Amino acid sequence: MSVSSQPEIDLAVTPNAGVEVKKFMDAEGVTAKQGGLRVSVQPGGCSGFKYSLVIEDRAAEDDLVIPREGFNVFVDPFSAQYLNGVTIDYVTSMQGSGFTFKNPNSTGGCGCGSSFSA
Repeated sequence: MSVSSQPEIDLAVTPNAGVEVKKFMDAEGVTAKQGGLRVSVQPGGCSGFKYSLVIEDRAAEDDLVIPREGFNVFVDPFSAQYLNGVTIDYVTSMQGSGFTFKNPNSTGGCGCGSSFSA
């Protein structure tokens, strides 16, 4: 019996964000069967960490793969510890449109909306 060493992760993608992810995947010719959205956390930004979203053809060997309706979400082990409980949304306002991150684990942030501290 094999035991998975991958941690569980609760990462939500709102329906609005899902629609936009699928548009980007279609534009890049990435199929939902193997490809998806890579969500990662990287050192940097104005608060210590920054979020990154990239459309990928396939998951890396050590990725956590989270199935969503019409696409997969890929999360690397380092990023997983910072993304549990995060909700990714896509908002449109008079100031522009884009992806937003609601992170209940964040201890601080800044005005850019894509940088946080933990």
